[in-house]
Amino acid sequence: MKLKFCGAAGTTTGSKHLIEVNGARILLDCGLFQGRRAEAMERNKDFPFDPKEIDCVVLSHAHIDHSGNLPHLFRRGFTGNIYSTPATRDLCSIMLPDAAHIHESDIAWLNRHRRRDDQPELEPNYRMVDAEKCLRQFVTTSYERPMTIAEGVRMTFIDAGHVLGSAQVILDIDDRATGRKSRLLFSGDVGRYGNDLLNDPAPCQDVDFIIMESTYGGRRHELAAQTTEHVCHLIREIQRRRSRLIIPAFAVERTQQLLYTLDKLRHEGCFPPVAVFVDSPLAVRATEIFRLHVDELKPAVHEAQFMRDDPFGFEGLRLVRTVEESKALNRVPGPAIIISASGMAESGRILHHLRNNVGNPHNILLFVGYCAENTLGWKLRSGFKHVSILGDEFEVRAEIETLDSFSGHADHDELLGWFDRITGAKKRVFLVHGEKERSEALRAALEMHHAEGRVEVAEMLQSVEL
Repeated sequence: MKLKFCGAAGTTTGSKHLIEVNGARILLDCGLFQGRRAEAMERNKDFPFDPKEIDCVVLSHAHIDHSGNLPHLFRRGFTGNIYSTPATRDLCSIMLPDAAHIHESDIAWLNRHRRRDDQPELEPNYRMVDAEKCLRQFVTTSYERPMTIAEGVRMTFIDAGHVLGSAQVILDIDDRATGRKSRLLFSGDVGRYGNDLLNDPAPCQDVDFIIMESTYGGRRHELAAQTTEHVCHLIREIQRRRSRLIIPAFAVERTQQLLYTLDKLRHEGCFPPVAVFVDSPLAVRATEIFRLHVDELKPAVHEAQFMRDDPFGFEGLRLVRTVEESKALNRVPGPAIIISASGMAESGRILHHLRNNVGNPHNILLFVGYCAENTLGWKLRSGFKHVSILGDEFEVRAEIETLDSFSGHADHDELLGWFDRITGAKKRVFLVHGEKERSEALRAALEMHHAEGRVEVAEMLQSVEL
């Protein structure tokens, strides 16, 4: 069995890991690399393998850094099955066409400038039609339901607790070339324990090899009580200033978690009534999917929806769909909370809200999740005093706040706890999906925890025999 790291090695985006065994080529995830436009375009334009030779894809969850290159894979000749949970497939049905639309729009914008400079035009890697067609290749199975996906390879999904439908991938492998049987666990993205919406990550037994994410290696999130207190403080502050709280948030899971938290705090009397706007068509559609799969969320969420009131549709909440409604938010007087995608502030309607609000010192910008290096969100979080938004320069005068406790990723201690719950020899552990510094911090801690195994930070295009 051979394992090759084709993405999310030395960085947090573009998850792709190729397994070759018994003549089959199995791809774990097929995500987009996200970051600076030029670098992202270069990394995403090609694959370090022939898409026509991939037999199947196993998808851990719907986030674009894990799923977003599936339409491109399809366009380049991939014809196999894409295995996922039902909720992941439903989320991909809205997220992949949305990402394709953004990609086509970006290329069209670049081509307008290239024509002006007499440069050859660029061709999109894929189009919306490719996103829609690749959805026909999805084959879904629920948690704890083993399925044979190749000769000698049995796949099982277990809950990862990261986002609706997210899974850890267990591969039970009978390597016919060596006669050895082994169990490989791909963590996907490990969620947090005690999440308001999602169940805790499930433990796995008898594991030989692990591909493990390391996004927050060496970093710890705030305590939940501190988060609640801080959110209440920020809302009361914008009410005092009669200003705006702008929250860049991923349309899937982060937005729904924020809505659930705001609804809960509202019921607890944490702050007086305040207008809340979700300005993201994708987030609105994702929220409907959360309602469809409410049985996969924690019982308290199910009870809140059916016994109290809808935590995703409470009084004072307005779901903004049209461009005209979005533009009208510029005229809405404060205090107001605007939640808009994307979470890294790289595309979508959040860019227009930042343009209109980043220069006002009375406004507050709250970041509630990870931002990849060199994204606009990362620059704002890092304290840049001037930023470029949609081609124009702006002075950053708004107050910048961060709350990583809303992150869907386990922090350093939670990752160690997740690892400790796994039983088996754990002979080799490969750390992926983390900046080099984060992966190294986690590696050092794991080596102290697991002296009898080998822990290493995966490198891009590294191949190993297992």
